[in-house]
Amino acid sequence: MKVYRDKRIIILYLFPAIALMALFVYYPLVQSIVFSLFKWASFSPEKQWVGFYNYHLIVSDTATFFTILRNNFFYAVVSTIFQAGLGLVFAACLEEKFMRGTQPFFRTVLFIPSLIAMTVIAMLWQFMYDPNIGMINQAIQALGFKDFNAQWLGDSNLSIWCCIIVSQWQYIGYCMMLDLVGIQKIDGELFEAATIDGATRPQVFRYITLPLMKESILVTTVVTILGSVKVFTEVYVMTAGGPGRSSEVLATAMYRAAFKNDEMGVACAYAIMIFVLTFICAALQLKLSHTGEE
Repeated sequence: MKVYRDKRIIILYLFPAIALMALFVYYPLVQSIVFSLFKWASFSPEKQWVGFYNYHLIVSDTATFFTILRNNFFYAVVSTIFQAGLGLVFAACLEEKFMRGTQPFFRTVLFIPSLIAMTVIAMLWQFMYDPNIGMINQAIQALGFKDFNAQWLGDSNLSIWCCIIVSQWQYIGYCMMLDLVGIQKIDGELFEAATIDGATRPQVFRYITLPLMKESILVTTVVTILGSVKVFTEVYVMTAGGPGRSSEVLATAMYRAAFKNDEMGVACAYAIMIFVLTFICAALQLKLSHTGEE
């Protein structure tokens, strides 16, 4: 009887969270799946059943769809290397004894960019990339390259990389803070014992820090890769997917379909693609990492 009563109490406490999740997550998800099977406009009550035609429409434009997937892939790879990888290196460096006195300063400096709204940061970097008055071109010209005048955001080969750089600059500090928490959870006696046994700093990092940081590394890589699939603000503010559609990503393509072309069914199809990709990426990471228990 007591077990039954305890179960009822647990269900009672869980019900508000389950109800909110059902209302604001699962119901919109199911609705988006259904709407992606129709051809409809935002201000029209009529919806025409087209089945999987919206998905076919997206994939059939092979060049554009390949460019979109390639851009999101580049985002994910670079972000994993710099945000998750370099963030871990920074965290390990700040936890060294000789950095303890200055750790609060560097921790604050590196973390501040992640506190600023991405729209503000994108506009700031857009100004810095300006070919005429931007600080980047002027700095390179001041080094002696007088004729240097790169069209950073106007070059179809450079625009997506310019957006990727902005994201790394902003979120390395965020991943570093997550990794700092993970390193501080490691028993300090392990580092002292390794040092006494003659282990070098790289060896301590490889054989002690990395194995014991599996949970933290999983969190940062999952957050980083999922953010790379869903990336929108910096690309839209800085290039709007241009020039042409060279810097288009899944989220900006969804926005273009919904609010510029008024193809709401196609936009829902893009949204479902984003959901499926994020779900697959998270599931694969959890499966391949053999971790995630904590």
